[in-house]
Amino acid sequence: MADTARVNSDALRRIGWPGPADGGAPALPGWAEALAAHPQAQPARVVEQHRNGYVVADGPEHGFAAESLPEWQRPRFPAERRAGVGDWVLVEGRRIVALLPRYSAIKRGAAGEHYKQQLIAANVDTVFVVCGLDADFNPRRIERYLLLVRGGGVEPVVVLTKADLAAEADAEANALAALLELAEPAAQGVPVRAVNAKDRASVAALDPWLQPGRTAVLVGSSGAGKSTLTNTLLGVERMKTGEVRERDSRGRHTTTYRALLPLPSGACLIDTPGMRELKPTGEEDVAESFADIEALAEQCRFRDCAHLREPGCAVRAAIESGRLDPQRYAHYLKLRDEVAGAADKLAHRRAQKAEEKVLGKALNKRLDDKYGRH
Repeated sequence: MADTARVNSDALRRIGWPGPADGGAPALPGWAEALAAHPQAQPARVVEQHRNGYVVADGPEHGFAAESLPEWQRPRFPAERRAGVGDWVLVEGRRIVALLPRYSAIKRGAAGEHYKQQLIAANVDTVFVVCGLDADFNPRRIERYLLLVRGGGVEPVVVLTKADLAAEADAEANALAALLELAEPAAQGVPVRAVNAKDRASVAALDPWLQPGRTAVLVGSSGAGKSTLTNTLLGVERMKTGEVRERDSRGRHTTTYRALLPLPSGACLIDTPGMRELKPTGEEDVAESFADIEALAEQCRFRDCAHLREPGCAVRAAIESGRLDPQRYAHYLKLRDEVAGAADKLAHRRAQKAEEKVLGKALNKRLDDKYGRH
């Protein structure tokens, strides 16, 4: 049990502290041990991450710059093992001394040829996948986000912003209803909410996921309305917003870094910059995001059906009858190949790390034997 004298439980709980009200250690693997190993340290949460350091907080109104662990500065130290926004850390003065184990994490594959992972947010309960109901609307992008999110141990919710614009665009044809119908197959059972991000009454549709003590993160492309939604939930114009291009509804990066913000509801919200590239890490489960296609494949006459010209193919029959969108099926194949490729790179990286560890131990043993070190 943590020393309750060093934990301001009320202030910490207002920024998502998952422990009991008495300030004790959360019943999460490794937390009690980490707190006991650093008896002089105070818990804090990473609320901002910059290239030159971190801002951490031990309450909703108290953020301060903190120095990172020395090993995090090493070029080859894995980026996903450094603290990120949403992480809980232990600090002594202005120095981080430990990273508390995460209970959830949202990651993506980093840009570049070499395999790397990039942490988007840690210790979150809900991910709001934000997509505008304008030219930004793209079911394939929603599918890609959900693929990454589902593997992080969090609850996804699809938030379709600019519902007011969609409704006004063509009221007679009910454009809003048509777009919602397109979003449903991509969501595959995930809750879908259409909102006007500028209207607090409309945004109230998200309140069930923003209860006291919970943490949510917003992900989506630039111009989707994440910062506008954040401002409405905060009740103040805190996050900078910008106009989108009329021809394609794309916006500039008005949010330039991830930030955790306490909400009046008692929940916390993490706003993130728009992400142009969403590479899988290789740890995703494609079958979970495309359960409808997997279920169809099980109905094929042949177990090894490639869904090309084989007789009795349920997948091809569903496409030809209009029950399965051919674009959704093509995207399923594309994501399946991407995840498989990333998984191969991840396995190779882990094998290399294991080999380096064995070689390092062998080298240390030879040095010990040669110089009589014990």
